[in-house]
Amino acid sequence: MSEALFLASTNEGKRAEFAALLAEHGLELGASIPYPEVEENASDYLGNAALKAAALHGELVRIGTRATVFADDSGLEVDALEGAPGIRSARYGGVELTWPQRRARLLAAISEVPAPRRTASFHCSLLAIDERGDRYQGFGETRGSIVLAERGDAGFGYDPLFLPDGERRTFAEMSAPEKARTSHRARALRALVAAMGK
Repeated sequence: MSEALFLASTNEGKRAEFAALLAEHGLELGASIPYPEVEENASDYLGNAALKAAALHGELVRIGTRATVFADDSGLEVDALEGAPGIRSARYGGVELTWPQRRARLLAAISEVPAPRRTASFHCSLLAIDERGDRYQGFGETRGSIVLAERGDAGFGYDPLFLPDGERRTFAEMSAPEKARTSHRARALRALVAAMGK
C-alpha cells in the first residue's frame, strides 16, 4: 500500500491535480480532513503554505493521527501588472468574486497591453511536515503569457488564460498529464518529493 500525504486544501481542482501528480511518484492523496481556517497573511507563498500545513498538522496531532501533511500556495504574476495578482491571486478583485469574474478582471487590467508584453509566470511553493514534525520545501515556476480571451474548459483558476512558453494550448486546453509536464505545481512537487527522499 502506498503512503498517503494529506493536503491542506478544500479546493477540489487543486486536490484532483495533486492526486494525479502524487500517483506518478507512487504516493496517494489522503482524505480531506477539516482543519481550522487559516488567514493567509504571510508575506510570500512559502509562508502561506507553512501556515496551512501547520494548521492541518496540528489537527492530525489533535485527533491522534500520525501522517505527512503538505500545503501549497500558488500565484500568477503578470509582468505588465508589476507581479500582480501574485500572492493575492485567489483573492484578486475581492474574495466575493467568482473565478470567471476574477479572470475577466485580469483581462480587463491588461486589455491595452500588446501580446508581446503579456508575459507572466505561475509560481508554486510547497511545504510538507512529516509525522516527526520535520519540514520540507519544494518550489516550481512556469513561464508563459496571458492570452487575449479565455481558452479551454479543463483545469481551474487562471488556467484558461495562461499559455506556457513553447506551447500552443493554455493549461485549460491540456489534459491533466499534458499539464503535468510543465506546470508549476508538478515541478514543485517533484522538488518536494526529492527533498523528502520519497
